Amino acid sequence: MSKFSEDSLAILDLEPLGANLFRGVSQNPGLQPVYGGQLIGQSVIAACRTVEKRIAHSLHGYFIKPGDPHVPILYKVEAVRDGKSYSMRRVTAIQHGNPIFSAVASFHAGEENPPLDHQDPMPGVPPPEDLTIEKLSKQPLFAKLPERIRRWYDPRTPVELPDRPIDLRPVEIGHHVGLKSGHGRVHYWFKVAAKLPDDPAFHLGALAYASDWSLLDAATARYGRSLFDRRILPVTLDHAIWFHRPFRADDWLLFAQESPSAQRGRCFTRGLIFKRDGTLVASVAQEASMRERR
Repeated sequence: MSKFSEDSLAILDLEPLGANLFRGVSQNPGLQPVYGGQLIGQSVIAACRTVEKRIAHSLHGYFIKPGDPHVPILYKVEAVRDGKSYSMRRVTAIQHGNPIFSAVASFHAGEENPPLDHQDPMPGVPPPEDLTIEKLSKQPLFAKLPERIRRWYDPRTPVELPDRPIDLRPVEIGHHVGLKSGHGRVHYWFKVAAKLPDDPAFHLGALAYASDWSLLDAATARYGRSLFDRRILPVTLDHAIWFHRPFRADDWLLFAQESPSAQRGRCFTRGLIFKRDGTLVASVAQEASMRERR
């Protein structure tokens, strides 16, 4: 297994310290602060480790303080409810004795023959095979991308990007170079770079990790700006994810993102995540503070 694959698994595997207490580490101490998706993904896994025979169907979390990537993160899980069909867990991520992220996760035993069963269709976009780095690099806009973004999309540089345990294939790249998208919709394919075990908790945690990636681009794309625009200061406030149907996070998934609203210094974004066959597997929503940098 390559170092890249080992790092991909390490970010998802938590060390048990006692009853309902786990420890996680940051993958790249040079990434400041701790990537929000890491807190979300590790919180999902911590909650899953305390529930048997039920699958997580949602997590709602709030970012409290920036995380320190040089310090391990403690995840304290509290059993809020264990009913006949649903279980609920409260997860608190702690550093230096203080909470930095707080979330509530809900689990469901599942129902037989549900009276309602529907989903929105997947957007019509090119498949990931048409969006390889070799083909992407031939686009005229690619050379204009900031170096950091080019390296995000290039799987040939895993050692230089230990903070990126997922492979990304963007459908659009114009918003990274200031091209305005009136509708603000952004799409990209992603999958975990390493082959994951069959344990569902790893796949839930990996998708949760990726669900925070680039989600605010859907808001800034409406204005022809990117998250690297030094004129703005984005800070994620909260994050919610719902798991609808089974999936594997080490297979290609499409993340379709949009931003329906921005007002009073806050922007709201949401996304749908599909399998290649069009199955809707998860929904995501996020709100962030979006201010002009002084």
